[in-house]
Amino acid sequence: MRLTVKDVMTAHVIAARKGASFKDVAQRLREHRVSAFPVVDDDNKVIGVVSEADLLTKEALDCGEAGMPGMISGILQRREQERAAGLTAGDLMTRPPVTVQPDDPVEQAARLMYARRVKRLPVTDAAGHLVGIISRADVLAVYSRSDEEIRKEICDEVIPNDLRADPSRFTVTVQDGIVTLEGKPEAVTLGRDMVGRVRHVQGVVSVRDRLSYPPAEPPASPGPSF
Repeated sequence: MRLTVKDVMTAHVIAARKGASFKDVAQRLREHRVSAFPVVDDDNKVIGVVSEADLLTKEALDCGEAGMPGMISGILQRREQERAAGLTAGDLMTRPPVTVQPDDPVEQAARLMYARRVKRLPVTDAAGHLVGIISRADVLAVYSRSDEEIRKEICDEVIPNDLRADPSRFTVTVQDGIVTLEGKPEAVTLGRDMVGRVRHVQGVVSVRDRLSYPPAEPPASPGPSF
């Protein structure tokens, strides 16, 4: 079974209302030992995320330009200065929020976390209501799949269904998430496609290509010239 966000997310979420004070947000971040909260409006829709970094912006910049080195104060963005003057979660939060939905694949959450350099993402329904949170640790749950689960998916689904090939022509072994492929694909393209597809099976750490490829066909000789 392919894991989705709803399979690994935490449904009990600590969120902040947009009117929550700076002091309340700081206290709750420390109390719950998390680095960020989703910020929700009165309809429980996610409108932003407030993090330790957002609060540190206020701590660092609220002293005004006089407290900053000249070069730094000269390049401060207006948005950062406005955020530093904020008093509530709504003022301090980063927006728009980066979110995922429950049926998104876990890989989608992983890509967003990597691209946006965030540790967790709010999970929302189609209307934008908060339904959960997914963290980096949750995303890594895909690597808890057993070697046998991975091997079975490759042999029973990937090779016959995705690649339309005969599984009996191949030997698939999996150890510690590392897949070794052996056998004789009918064409080089099939072997390359198999390696690429297996790399994207959830829980696969690496793929060792031990396939015996058919020899490349020699280039056609030019015809006689007249």
